[in-house]
Amino acid sequence: MAEKPEPTSGGSGRNPQDTDGGVPNLTVAMDGEELDATMGVMERMVEPANMREAYRRVKRNAGAPGVDGMTVDELGAHLRQHWPTIREKLRQGSYVPQPVKRVEIPKPGGKGVRLLGIPTVSDRLIQQALHQVLSPVFDPQFSEHSYGFRPGRSAQQAVVAAREYVAEGRRWVVDMDLEKFFDRVNHDVLMERVARRVSDRRVLRLIRRYLTAGILCAGVLEVPRQGTPQGGPLSPLLSNILLDDLDKELERREHAFCRYADDCNVYVHSRRAGERLLASLERYLEGKLHLKVNGTKSAVDRPWNRSFLGYSMTWHKRPRLRVSREAVKRLRDKVNKEMRRGRGRSVGATIESLKPLLRGWHAYFRLAEVKNVFEQLDGWLRRKLRCILWRQWKRPSTRAARLRARGLNEATVRASAGNGRGPWWNAGATHMNVAFPKRYFDRLGLYSFVDALVPAS
Repeated sequence: MAEKPEPTSGGSGRNPQDTDGGVPNLTVAMDGEELDATMGVMERMVEPANMREAYRRVKRNAGAPGVDGMTVDELGAHLRQHWPTIREKLRQGSYVPQPVKRVEIPKPGGKGVRLLGIPTVSDRLIQQALHQVLSPVFDPQFSEHSYGFRPGRSAQQAVVAAREYVAEGRRWVVDMDLEKFFDRVNHDVLMERVARRVSDRRVLRLIRRYLTAGILCAGVLEVPRQGTPQGGPLSPLLSNILLDDLDKELERREHAFCRYADDCNVYVHSRRAGERLLASLERYLEGKLHLKVNGTKSAVDRPWNRSFLGYSMTWHKRPRLRVSREAVKRLRDKVNKEMRRGRGRSVGATIESLKPLLRGWHAYFRLAEVKNVFEQLDGWLRRKLRCILWRQWKRPSTRAARLRARGLNEATVRASAGNGRGPWWNAGATHMNVAFPKRYFDRLGLYSFVDALVPAS
């Protein structure tokens, strides 16, 4: 929807209760100011066009309420009433963020949990607006080897770059994992790096307040001394600002590397060079950035023995990308969880619930050049669905009737319906494959990785 023009003549303009394409009218708090080169960062942040865009993104991203219980749908009404006051506090440098809500998300593979801090929707709006102003200031200075949380960059680009480094002859990788990175960020070190390019003291004070905002966990308020909570729009940018020093150090040493957030791989020509580099980087990170390398997860190894952003590669001189074993296992775990959640549903309903997961997973791994994993997953999915059917039938008489209805001959029906084998065995047996072939599931709309394959560009 096209935006309505701002009032250009005298008078008070639109009523503060008006909206612009569903976006609360934030212009009323600006006293007629326009964005120009003389504005401080804070004035740029609260400028109406920037706030409207921040509001749209917060609405589009949705998300859970924070500690105040306010939902994204309630944000508009809240802003119409309170935005002038919030804006004034921001401009005066007196705004104090609310605590974040602690949420635990299981890590892939079930190994521990990832701690998220969910800001209130009002604070998400302010963080998003600040991100939109600061990103153009910092992003152009970031390394070309940094791919995470940056406009126009993606994990797939990092994976392709990694493959090219190996193809050039760098057939050893320093796979470096930072231990609890987001929980260990040193506030003073981070703020010193933000202050290199931001002189507006109000903005620096606001960022530090977001870093030290309390964390509400099980009714207890904790005040962090280090770390930047994952879950807010500003955290990814702050992580890139801090780790840009690592990028610049690796560039100074003329290394070939790819970094996506705190996941960094450096490609070298020999194991000995990799081991020297890993030891050197451990000293650098602890001394300069107060960060610690996770010794149990970091390693110097062949690239085809490691995974990077869910991908691995083959050992060939010109490596081919493949889906890592860990990524396949995570998908299987998610499918199993979704199927358990939907016990009692029809197979068609189960297929519909799986579609977004399967499409999204395949879209991410579209660059994989080793295709057999997709064939195996297609067969596994169909077997899982046949297993559901067998379980639902329960009685041998019901199974016999169903198999008979699917056109199997009487001898096969009698031998199969009461064979005493378990559901998984029967789901892979000939009688179920003949009764429910691939075309049956195609008609129900099951997403097929093989059918969706297109040549990688």
